Amino acid sequence: MPGPVTAADALARTRRHGAASQPKVASVVGVLSLAVFMSSLDLFIVNLAFPTITRSFRGTNLGSLSWVLNAYTIVFAAVLVPAGRLADRVGRRAVLIAGLVVFALGSAACGVAPGPDLLIAARIGQAVGAGLMVPASLSLLLAAVPAPARGAAIGTWSGFAALGAAVGPVVGGLLVEVSWRWVFWVNLPVAALAVAASIGVLPESREPGVVHYPDLIGAGLLAVAVGLVAYALVDAPSWGWGSTRFLLALLAGLALLAATAWRSSRHRAPVLDLELFRSGSFSGATAASVLYYAGFGAFVLNSVEFLTVVWHYSAIRAGLAIGPGPLMVLPFARIVAPRLAARIGGPGRVAVLGCAANALAQALWWYAMTVQPSYVTHLLPAQLLGGAGVGLTIPSLLAAGAATVAPARFGTGSGVLNMARQVGTVLGVAGLVAILTHVSPTDPLVAFRHGTLLIVAFFLAAGVMSAALLRARVAPAAAATLAATEAAAATLAATEAAAATLAATEAAT
Repeated sequence: MPGPVTAADALARTRRHGAASQPKVASVVGVLSLAVFMSSLDLFIVNLAFPTITRSFRGTNLGSLSWVLNAYTIVFAAVLVPAGRLADRVGRRAVLIAGLVVFALGSAACGVAPGPDLLIAARIGQAVGAGLMVPASLSLLLAAVPAPARGAAIGTWSGFAALGAAVGPVVGGLLVEVSWRWVFWVNLPVAALAVAASIGVLPESREPGVVHYPDLIGAGLLAVAVGLVAYALVDAPSWGWGSTRFLLALLAGLALLAATAWRSSRHRAPVLDLELFRSGSFSGATAASVLYYAGFGAFVLNSVEFLTVVWHYSAIRAGLAIGPGPLMVLPFARIVAPRLAARIGGPGRVAVLGCAANALAQALWWYAMTVQPSYVTHLLPAQLLGGAGVGLTIPSLLAAGAATVAPARFGTGSGVLNMARQVGTVLGVAGLVAILTHVSPTDPLVAFRHGTLLIVAFFLAAGVMSAALLRARVAPAAAATLAATEAAAATLAATEAAAATLAATEAAT
């Protein structure tokens, strides 16, 4: 999500410099949509290559390859907020182009990686590039597009993210037939086109009042802290939940989280803006987001893992089978959630309904789960209801969190909320992987039923947190910009969480 760019800032610029022409706006939206499309597409096509990658690296433990997923997600989470601040400081177009270049270099390195260690390192490079691209892309969009056209522009931008998710399984399946390395190399011509178009089309913008560079050390502490907690959860079944190794890794991760908070309280441009957490609505939205994305990440992984292990679907067939869920997100995020918020008393209550819908969907799946394949009557209803719940919950949590944030800090606040979603996804996937390591060949439903109950618990906990702390209404002046931004964030969140958990399918088998 963007750095601190607000509707008021963008509108003031438009009034000072004149409204942008329609062709210019269309060109800006097109270039930025290309960047987000590439990022979204890459998530799906990479994850569908996992079985082939695993076979090419013989003798490698599948659990170690799960860090191709975890390393990417953790680093992406840690980079988001500093990248937004850096873009405000040095220029958003410059940071976007840098992100495209780093992402392309990481893709090239992934394509030639001779082993899993270098592949994981290259994926970290991709994560840094994507972390630079996403906040700079949306910041540029808000700054360059006049207020009357902003909703449609962000709708197009988020629509390209959804399109990348939709065509990813098909493109990935075709490329894997040639070589898994092509799922990385395909990014190179797209990135080159996006860089050339960015130089020729996008105007540079920055915040003149931003003078301090972001806290990169704090971002590193956060990444290591989340990584240690995920490492402890993933390996706990083999170590033992009461073992010294598990306790040391967990405590070290928690200690580094505390160190990150301590450093953030003293840095002029912290990775965590602690002042934001003085608002009960914002802190509640952040906590609810961590819980919700833990459930959502585990939900998609559980679905795909069940399809591949129990129903013996191929990776591409499993990806297509979960497709109807993400397709439900955009209409519920853009149309249903804002209308419900206006009618029932604010986005917090809509978030409660969304969490309840997700919990109910998983309860139905727990009840209907069978060894014999029955997709249309058993899994599809849960996927559709779950997708509707995602569309209700994600934009509502963002709106409730932003309701009490000062306009000048809206970008920073949205960056923290998006960081929370990445952290939640990592922890949810790690917790579910720990459960699925005990899949029994004689009764495979036991582990998946336990995993489903864990997901229900995450969603219910997020709903309780939303009901307790999210009562704020969004100010009318900010409603239009929030609605558009929420829809974009909802689509991206659904895309990234669904794609990231697909990667863990093979690693958890």
